[in-house]
Amino acid sequence: MTESARRQSLCSLVVAGLCCASAAQAGDDAASAGELKLSLGHYRLSGAAGSLAGDDANLRWRGDNRSLWLGVYRDASFGRQWRLGWDAAWAPDAQAAVPWQLLPSLQYASGGFVGGSLGLQVGAPWYGQFGIGRTNLRPYANLNFDPNDALTLALGWQGEGGRQAALTLIADDRLHTGQKHWHLGGRWPVGGMRATVDLLRKRGQGDTGAIDAWGWTLGLDWPSWFVRLARDPKQNFSSLDAWRLSSGLRF
Repeated sequence: MTESARRQSLCSLVVAGLCCASAAQAGDDAASAGELKLSLGHYRLSGAAGSLAGDDANLRWRGDNRSLWLGVYRDASFGRQWRLGWDAAWAPDAQAAVPWQLLPSLQYASGGFVGGSLGLQVGAPWYGQFGIGRTNLRPYANLNFDPNDALTLALGWQGEGGRQAALTLIADDRLHTGQKHWHLGGRWPVGGMRATVDLLRKRGQGDTGAIDAWGWTLGLDWPSWFVRLARDPKQNFSSLDAWRLSSGLRF
């Protein structure tokens, strides 16, 4: 993994960056009494210099619009890193004429990494969102692939039964790389399961020059388990192309 890939950070396991992940969780249909989710991921990264495999495990508790999670990632180049995180969706005024929420998150990882984000979401069922993420730029294996010392802008819709659609921009505003990720995504019930689709467009300066690429994520959720497959060319704006396969259980 390149140095820039290690230094860009913070991960939550949905399809975009932390602010986007918080929005998706805010509209989730997890039981308010609490739910545990165990996720296992395998990563295959390849480039001109060869290939690299990585694995991660993540245990998340979700309830009352907040999450706590513990995870670990390992590959032969980066080594092993433990990580701990918290995020929430908080509505200070539940009776407001126009619904709004604050979306904070915090994360710590072994090796001294610290990061966090804060988002504001306004409206329902159509909503707009603005967020900002910051880290201390310590080494970190970025598993969500989005720039995170960045601003987030989103326009989306949330419906019944976990239905969602959103257009999201995540743009570096700190490291002067011009890196931008555009996400067009949604999820919808299909039979007895739920399908998730995310189309990614990325542009900006990477390790080897200007990058302009497309990626995607496809997911299927059943009541107690799920599977995700993602393709991210030039992951973290490096020279590496990434495949990510993850699956897990809810209990």
